Amino acid sequence: MPPGFLRRPSGPLATARGLGFFTPRSKFYWAPVPIFLVEHPGAGPFLVDTGLDPRLIDNARESVGVLSSRIYKIRMTSDQAASELVRSAGVDPEAIKLIVMTHMHFDHAGGVAQFPAAMFAVSEQEWRVANDKGSMQGYYHNYFHPEFAWRTIDYGGDEVASFESFGRSVDLFGDGSVRLVFTPGHSMGHQSLILRLADGHECLLCGDAACEMATIHDTVIPTLMADEHLFRRSLRELQHYLEPRPTTVVIPGHDPEAWSKLAEVYS
Repeated sequence: MPPGFLRRPSGPLATARGLGFFTPRSKFYWAPVPIFLVEHPGAGPFLVDTGLDPRLIDNARESVGVLSSRIYKIRMTSDQAASELVRSAGVDPEAIKLIVMTHMHFDHAGGVAQFPAAMFAVSEQEWRVANDKGSMQGYYHNYFHPEFAWRTIDYGGDEVASFESFGRSVDLFGDGSVRLVFTPGHSMGHQSLILRLADGHECLLCGDAACEMATIHDTVIPTLMADEHLFRRSLRELQHYLEPRPTTVVIPGHDPEAWSKLAEVYS
């Protein structure tokens, strides 16, 4: 990533500078693209997001097309494909029956094809926008596989309730252990997750509602968002939730420093 991509520069040509148009490649940095394997005592193992398409390793054109294959620089090995990561954690990929999608951008939905037996839970708003927009907004329709089982969550529906600082939330299993919270802005249908851990603490999987810890701590805004007003509102909900909860494990979307601190537990 260019250094200004997740920290929008000030001054003239801010967007162009944030996208790295005037920055040498030597100053770009590698950002992690995580997925999460969650063990639920009743529902069993499930995933949050599916990461990158493994075709990006040696056949990027087939995955994202000619133009995008020239733009994106990906560092990935075959054992980092979602199904291989699940297998390395001691879980049969076919045992994954549920995958929660924070959103459908290429770096989160690239591994969908590896889990044909799973049901994918995505917000109705995100599913609609992802199928309407294209690669310029980060969506690649060949990733989505509409013949798979998709459960769309309508955050304006009857099952939705407020939770703490969040205006719209869904209790995924009905036991308070996994809450989906609607955090649009980065994408129009983005959702984050709050997990109640076995030790009594909570874990906040921000997704790209907060790509770096600085986003939360210092309200640092990225260069590109689907809707800045919604992004800021969702960020305030995250911040207000965390203020009285200093022991919450917070995992932002693409922060290399934060990821390295969590590596022993989560990689």
